[in-house]
Amino acid sequence: MQRILSKIFGTANDRTIKRLLPIVEEIASLEPTYEGMNDADLIAMTPAFRARLEAGETLDDLLPEAFAVVREAAKRTLGQRHYDAQMIGGIMLHQGNISEMKTGEGKTLVATLSSYLNGLSGAGVHIVTVNDYLAKRDAEWMGEVHRFMGLTVGQIVHGMNDAERSEAYDCDITYCTNNELGFDYLRDNMKMSADNRVQRELNYAIIDEVDSILIDEARTPLIISGPSEEDTQVYAVVNRIIPSLKAGTKGEPSKGVEETGDYWMDEKNHSATLTEEGIHKVEKTLNIENLYDPQMLPVNHAISQALIAHTLKRLDVDYMVAVGDSGKKEVIIVDEHTGRPMPGRRWSDGLHQAVEAKEGITVRSENQTLATVTFQNFFRMYSKISGMTGTADTEAPEFAKIYNLDVSLIPTHRPLLRDDLSDVVFKTKKEKFDAVADEIAERQEKGQPVLVGTISIETSEMLSRLLKKRGIKHKVLNAKHHEREADIVAQAGSKASVTISTNMAGRGTDIVLGGNPEALALENCQGDKDDEKYTETLLRFERECAEAQKEVLEAGGLHILGTERHESRRIDNQLRGRSGRQGDPGSSQFFLSLEDDLLRIFEADRVSQWWDRVGVEEGEAIENRMLTRVIEGAQKKVEARNFDMRKHLLDYDDVMNKQRQAFYARRLNVLVNESLQQEIEEIFEGVVVNILATHWPAKGGPEGEDIDNISAALETQFGLTPASDESPFTGSDGQPFDDRDDFGRALLDIIEAGLEEKRVRCLEMAEQYSGIRYPKFEWFQRDILLQVLDTQWKDHLHTMDGLREGIGLRGYAQKDPKVEYQREGFALFAETEQRMDDQAAEVLFRFALPTPRIETVRNRAQENDAALPEGSKGPHLTKGAGGNAPGKIGRNEPCPCGSGKKYKKCCAA
Repeated sequence: MQRILSKIFGTANDRTIKRLLPIVEEIASLEPTYEGMNDADLIAMTPAFRARLEAGETLDDLLPEAFAVVREAAKRTLGQRHYDAQMIGGIMLHQGNISEMKTGEGKTLVATLSSYLNGLSGAGVHIVTVNDYLAKRDAEWMGEVHRFMGLTVGQIVHGMNDAERSEAYDCDITYCTNNELGFDYLRDNMKMSADNRVQRELNYAIIDEVDSILIDEARTPLIISGPSEEDTQVYAVVNRIIPSLKAGTKGEPSKGVEETGDYWMDEKNHSATLTEEGIHKVEKTLNIENLYDPQMLPVNHAISQALIAHTLKRLDVDYMVAVGDSGKKEVIIVDEHTGRPMPGRRWSDGLHQAVEAKEGITVRSENQTLATVTFQNFFRMYSKISGMTGTADTEAPEFAKIYNLDVSLIPTHRPLLRDDLSDVVFKTKKEKFDAVADEIAERQEKGQPVLVGTISIETSEMLSRLLKKRGIKHKVLNAKHHEREADIVAQAGSKASVTISTNMAGRGTDIVLGGNPEALALENCQGDKDDEKYTETLLRFERECAEAQKEVLEAGGLHILGTERHESRRIDNQLRGRSGRQGDPGSSQFFLSLEDDLLRIFEADRVSQWWDRVGVEEGEAIENRMLTRVIEGAQKKVEARNFDMRKHLLDYDDVMNKQRQAFYARRLNVLVNESLQQEIEEIFEGVVVNILATHWPAKGGPEGEDIDNISAALETQFGLTPASDESPFTGSDGQPFDDRDDFGRALLDIIEAGLEEKRVRCLEMAEQYSGIRYPKFEWFQRDILLQVLDTQWKDHLHTMDGLREGIGLRGYAQKDPKVEYQREGFALFAETEQRMDDQAAEVLFRFALPTPRIETVRNRAQENDAALPEGSKGPHLTKGAGGNAPGKIGRNEPCPCGSGKKYKKCCAA
């Protein structure tokens, strides 16, 4: 029925495109007007547009004229004209949608349309790319259009300092990577001064390769961490045991299958579990009675992670070992989607330490989370987001559900001529790769360029060795050669070239049939465009590449040869999409085997039975529609599983996200407000109310144990003790308080008097030490508050990590783990907020103003004592006898010097 309706009325996408055509026609009608303008008049349109915005017009009102202006500016600066299909893509971006455009359709140029229009507001536009190379390239290349039109353009890449970042973020349009954006957001919320923050409010983001960023990387949260105090020796000890354990199978009593070996693996769920025999063997080897004793939990956990490290994490597939920034060998994670190395990223929960122990390199301590956010929740903070990619349609439901983004397929400027051939399936990997080598040799002989896609470094290097044995010239592009990524991909369309690429490395770089003359000329001139021979060299390569292009076109264009299906159809489509750009001919085909991970893990029994039934001989291949459907079915299963995993992560992170936003809002308020008086008054009032509500009866005065509890709380919190045990809570008139609120108000008066004394003392110190610009009292208060908030937030993150790890066990009690995590998580956050207030009140009241000379701890404590106020019109309270003397300070109490740190990590160190 759906097909019939689509034929009659067109698809939803067709109707969307049709609705935009009048706008495209209006833009086209304005082209002659702007063509007739000189540069000065064209540039003057920018301030004119801004004036109209201020006068009340909307961006939608300006869209046709703004897009027509950008089209003309691009012609004058880049020599490129936006096609009508690109105009449709630009409108979609402005409306907050995803534009799916095939490879070579000029997505990068499309972004200039909506970025210029939205950049007119001055609120900032972020154009987000997947790596520093593309951010830098696009800022310089496409930025020409914006700079010509009078907009400011910035770029954010790794290694920039805060001043450079702040300047770039203040620009109308900023090119940056998703990682730099996310980490800058986290770092801004750890800054101790508002002047050091670099980002503005998150306004509008255009995300290039949106599927890579919002889908592929959505399972990996961004984390800023610091070293923890946990011992790493356990990983080295456990690592020596694992090689002695034998792999076995999981017991399934219902099927009559007995448990065998010391452990079994579940590749689908990426886990490894000890059997009963394995548990006994580990206990005997480590000389422990019970591996599941609560005291043995760290050892138990280390063994679980070591099993995964040895059985499921593969060298040159999931990670590589290379010399890092420290100058020492490190385990560097390889991005499973792009094949790129990710230096600085570490697996959490002890897995990275287990892999380091496995590879025999220094085991670094596990880090403690200081700040974290997922890309899902980070990008949902923008007022508006949109995206571009060549492959989003298969993930359209997820984009709609998680990000409220619709996917629109933009028509191609020229018809797609690529021939996507049927999969060829072999029984074994050896047969498959022998056939791959034969296919490459055959196509290279006729001058056709071949781009070979692999899913791991290991496979790419194995295939490279096979081609070398056969004397087939080729280039390899994987995580070990990522520095030359753009150069290698740019020449992948040269006559008879063979390029082996891991996953989708090189996205964003055009493959020009016949070769890229500019890249060749630059390489010939050592990357120097100012070389006197550059122009002459470029002309020579342009002639050579033009001739080679004719031969490549006759040979059939670029051929894509996939050596394995990825878990996602979208990644396979990305590989195919490298061929057939802008109407060029091309072809693609996948060579598969029954031993490939996708088929082996997800459809092994079904495919093997079918294969044996058909009776294919060894060395023979088969092309069959049913088998192709089975493969696509396996991919859909994995896609559904991965979506559930991302949704699962988001469900849990949504709990943390609400807490994170509340905490960051409070922290920002402390950071930017000149006066903290209201914040501090509310903190002290809350702490006093909490103490009295806990220990003072609703009616009358406190007695017995309540008196002891209130006295202890006041001494702990403020260093205040009752003047008399007989009548501890009396006013200046000698009469005991019998009303909780009256006592509370009187107590707050004492606290205010104490703070005012400190404020006056600070002014005196500023006058006394005027030559060194002694800080204002508000500076000390702000510094104390920020340090207290950050310390408690860090501890809260650690607690939430622990809750998250164990919450799954609630399922055994017939409780929904997500509901329990939400309920307990918010209870923990409420406790954390109370601890923030308690510690802040304690340190703010008891800290001693530092003097500009070296002091002993005792001197600081005595000065702190001297700063406490005498009771006058309030409760008859006195300073605790020696309450702040060094001998009385607990190691976990705030240091009396006012640093905000614990005593054991400050002056007692």
